[in-house]
Amino acid sequence: MKLAVVSDIHGNAEAFEAVLADIDISGADKIVCLGDVIGYGPEPNETIKMICDRNIPTVLGNHELCIINREYLSRFNPSAYRSMLITIGMLKEESLRFVKNLKKSILTYSSRFVHGFPPESPTKYMFEFDKKGIFDALGKYEERVCFIGHTHSLRLIEIDGSAIAHNVLDKGVTQLCADKRYIINAGSVGQPRDGDKHAKYIIWDTLNDSIEVKYISYDINSVVNKIIKAGLPERNARRLL
Repeated sequence: MKLAVVSDIHGNAEAFEAVLADIDISGADKIVCLGDVIGYGPEPNETIKMICDRNIPTVLGNHELCIINREYLSRFNPSAYRSMLITIGMLKEESLRFVKNLKKSILTYSSRFVHGFPPESPTKYMFEFDKKGIFDALGKYEERVCFIGHTHSLRLIEIDGSAIAHNVLDKGVTQLCADKRYIINAGSVGQPRDGDKHAKYIIWDTLNDSIEVKYISYDINSVVNKIIKAGLPERNARRLL
């Protein structure tokens, strides 16, 4: 089976539409979303609708958490805080219902899916954890492979016995090993922060036990103009360029 994993769409409907089109021609059988469907971008309702139209299983991201727990919103920096207030004002009733039904983790296809860090944190970042913290987390769940998002950067943590290797996931195919455990960061569809402006997503080939990183082009200038028109912080637009 080929499983497409998308993360951190952040209201960038044009990037997500381009990614979905690529998924359709890639031969992927299923899609899972790692959260942060909204925030920063100009089209939160449109991105949520695309998720719902395809019945894509989706976990709770920290930006969705702001809708459920407004106290968490106060932890955002001023730009992200302003973005979320504008986003909240945009959301339709059906979008709010979608957000409020999200779970912190999904267990499916013999794997774990969570936005921030396993076993089910939508707010913790991968880089916050040292070796002990990673092994503590591994002891709290059984799945061999866990997919995460949140940092907007493609990464792979490889656990081999007592050894841990941190690797950047490059464009193309990376072979996994059956006797190792992995925490895999799927990057970002709508707001990558790795120095490359393409929308990113990954395909996990469960039969070949490999990860393929896909780089997708889309009309960035159109999204930039929509961000400015929506009154969102200009920083959100600059990050796309």
